[in-house]
Amino acid sequence: MLKGFRLALLSCLIVLPVFQTASADELKIGYVNLERVFREAPAAIKASKKMQAEFEGRRQDLLRIENDLKARQAALVEKGASLSDSQRRAKEAELAEISVSFQRKQQEFKEDLKLRQNEETSAVLEKANKAIFDLAKSEHWDLIVQEAVSVSSRIDVTDKVIKKMTGD
Repeated sequence: MLKGFRLALLSCLIVLPVFQTASADELKIGYVNLERVFREAPAAIKASKKMQAEFEGRRQDLLRIENDLKARQAALVEKGASLSDSQRRAKEAELAEISVSFQRKQQEFKEDLKLRQNEETSAVLEKANKAIFDLAKSEHWDLIVQEAVSVSSRIDVTDKVIKKMTGD
C-alpha cells in the first residue's frame, strides 16, 4: 500500500508543473453581440435602406390594391340590396378574383422580401465574421463567441467588430 501511495505522489509531482504552466497562460475570450451588429453596423444599415427602397414600390401597390378591395366590398355591402341577383353575383365574383390576385401578390411579395432579407443578412454576417476573424488574429484572442446566456461587459468586443467592419 505504501508503494502505491509513493507512485501516486510521484505522479502528482511530475504532472503538477505541467498544469501550472498551462494555467499560467491566460485564456483570452471575447463575445460579439450579433443583434447589435445587425442594428448598428453601417453595412447592416445600408442593407436595410437598400431593401426598403427596393420593395417600397411593391408595398405601395399592395396597399393600393388592398384599399381598393375594401372600398369595393363596402360599396357592394351598401348597394348590394339594390342590385339584381346576377349583378350582385357578378360583383362578388369580381371581388373574389381581385381578392385571390391580391393574396397571390401579397404572398409573392413576402417570399421575395424574405429571400432578399436572407441574402442581405448573409452578406452582413459574412462581413461580421471576417471582422471577427481579423480581430481575433490581430489581438490574439483564443475564443470569440457569438451566443451566450450571460456576458460580462469586459469581454464584449462588439464595438471593436463594428469598428472593424467600417474599416477603421
